[in-house]
Amino acid sequence: MMPCLADITFLGAGLNRPECVLTAASGAVYASCWTRGITRAPDGSVTPAIGPKVIAQGFLPNGFALCRDGSFIFANLGERGGIWRVKGDDDPVAVLTEVDGRTVPPANFVLIDSQDRLWITVSAASRGHRHFTRNAVEGFIALIDRKGARIVADGLVWTNEVRVSPNGRHLFVNETFACRTTRFDLDPDGVLSNRIAINYPEGSFPDGMAFDAQGNLWSVCIVSNRLIRLTPDGAWQIVLEDCDSGKFQMARAAFARNELTRDLIVNASGTRLRNLTSLAFGGNDMRTLYMGSLGDNRIASLRMPVAGLRPVHWDWG
Repeated sequence: MMPCLADITFLGAGLNRPECVLTAASGAVYASCWTRGITRAPDGSVTPAIGPKVIAQGFLPNGFALCRDGSFIFANLGERGGIWRVKGDDDPVAVLTEVDGRTVPPANFVLIDSQDRLWITVSAASRGHRHFTRNAVEGFIALIDRKGARIVADGLVWTNEVRVSPNGRHLFVNETFACRTTRFDLDPDGVLSNRIAINYPEGSFPDGMAFDAQGNLWSVCIVSNRLIRLTPDGAWQIVLEDCDSGKFQMARAAFARNELTRDLIVNASGTRLRNLTSLAFGGNDMRTLYMGSLGDNRIASLRMPVAGLRPVHWDWG
C-alpha cells in the first residue's frame, strides 16, 4: 500500500534549509543546515555533526557524503564554491576547487559509490541566475577516482542528485528544470555514454533520489512536492503529491514563459510539505523514508511499502 499525506511525521526542529539528508545504521539522520553546518538528529533531537565554524567561514553545505572516518565531504553553495572535507570542528579542507581548467562554482551534490569514487554535480556554471529555465544547459558531472578529477558529463540542465544503479552499470541524474531523470551507461573506467532521458510532466522538477531494495529509483520534486517511483524498465508513477494548486499553477505558468524565479519556488508549498529536495531510506528495517526540503525547519518522514537499498556509508555513522 502506497503512503499518503496523512502518514507523514516529522523529525527535529530549528533547521535552516535542510536540503540534503543521509541515514546510517546507528539510527542517525544527518541533514545539511545553513546555520549549524551538518546536523545529526537521532530520536528527534538535533546536534551539530560538524560545528558552526564552517558556517562562520562562509560555507553553506548542500549535498554531502559521509566518509569512513566520520568526516563529511560537502558541496559548498557559498561564494567560494567547490567541494570540501571536514571532520568535527576542524577547518574545512579543499577536495576540488578546479577541474579540467574550470573553477568549481557553488556546487550541488556529492556521492561516494561502492568503489570509493566521488561523483560531484554542479547545477550551473554561471552565478546569479534570475530565472530558472530548461535553456540553462550549464550543469555538469565530475568524477574523482584513482585517475584523478575530470568532467564526465556536460551540457546538463540544473544537475542535481546522482546515483549509481545497484548493478553498477548505470548512472542516474536528475535534471531539475528539464523535468527529467537522465540515465547514462557507466563503464568500469567511469566513462558515461548512451544518454537516455526519462521525462516527467511539466512542473515535476525532480531533485533528490534514492534506490529501494527492488531496484526502483525514487525521486522527490521541488514546487510540486511529488514523490515519483521509476521502475527498472523505465516506467514511472507519481506516488504522492502535496501542492497548493494556485501557487503551483503560477509557478508552472512562469516556467513555461521562462520566468520562474527563486521567490516563486520558495513560496510554493503544500498542506504538509515545503519544497522537497532529498530523500533517504532508514530505520531498522530500511522502510522509513526521510525527506529534506528547501522550506521546512525539520525532516519529513514516511513509512514505505518497500525497504530501501543500503547506502555505501550505512555502517560508517
